Amino acid sequence: MKNKNKTVLKSIDLLKLFLTNAKLNLNEMVELSGIPKTSIHRMAGSLEEMGFLERNEEGKYSLGLLFLQLGEIVKERLDIRDAALPTMKNLRDDIGEAVNLIIKDGNEAIYIEKVDTMHPVRLYTKIGRRSPLYAGACSRILLAFLPDYEQEQYLNDIELKPIGFGTITDKEKLRNALGESRKNGYAVSFSELENYTAALAAPIFDYTGSVAAGISIAGPEHRYRDDLLPDLVEKVIKAANEISQKLGWREANKLSYNLS
Repeated sequence: MKNKNKTVLKSIDLLKLFLTNAKLNLNEMVELSGIPKTSIHRMAGSLEEMGFLERNEEGKYSLGLLFLQLGEIVKERLDIRDAALPTMKNLRDDIGEAVNLIIKDGNEAIYIEKVDTMHPVRLYTKIGRRSPLYAGACSRILLAFLPDYEQEQYLNDIELKPIGFGTITDKEKLRNALGESRKNGYAVSFSELENYTAALAAPIFDYTGSVAAGISIAGPEHRYRDDLLPDLVEKVIKAANEISQKLGWREANKLSYNLS
């Protein structure tokens, strides 16, 4: 049994080489892994036979189509709410504010999960609530991290209507706000969806680096003063990154965000 476990572990180590290398021949695998060539030859042959690796005419190996199939199954079965809820609860317990999870649905954002605050004075939202992508921090963070062409098409087509007295209704101001959110990695809003309320949001990314959702905290605006924001921003971004990593996102994607 121990020998079998060692073989499995070595096979996994071998497959991990392809996380950073698209194609490798046997000698390259030996050099990178430190595993004897006879063992590499045997494992590569077995992995090829099972569909985990495939070999081209030049004798170079790459990950097999089986991984694509398995990846799609994982993607389909992964519920973002299940991935996010523990982190949302921890964030709520840490800062005491209501936490929301929002995804894009057409030209709107929809609230798909929430964790209420224990504050007696609170902002009431409900699962299933919808808001336009341009209004409110959590909606706007989704818009900010869309690919450029999608974002611009939305801005060209949408009519900006006031909802609260802080709603951005000028397209150039909105473009500037989106650029700041993309640059800084978060969005803040005051009285955009409801008067005298505030929200702070950060993007959640999937394994491709595409924005998958947004996480926000929200409450009465007096709890979002300038002196309180830096600490809140840090904690919301940390929570968003934690959920992103559960979805397969890696820190290496952070600078590109897959926005092309």
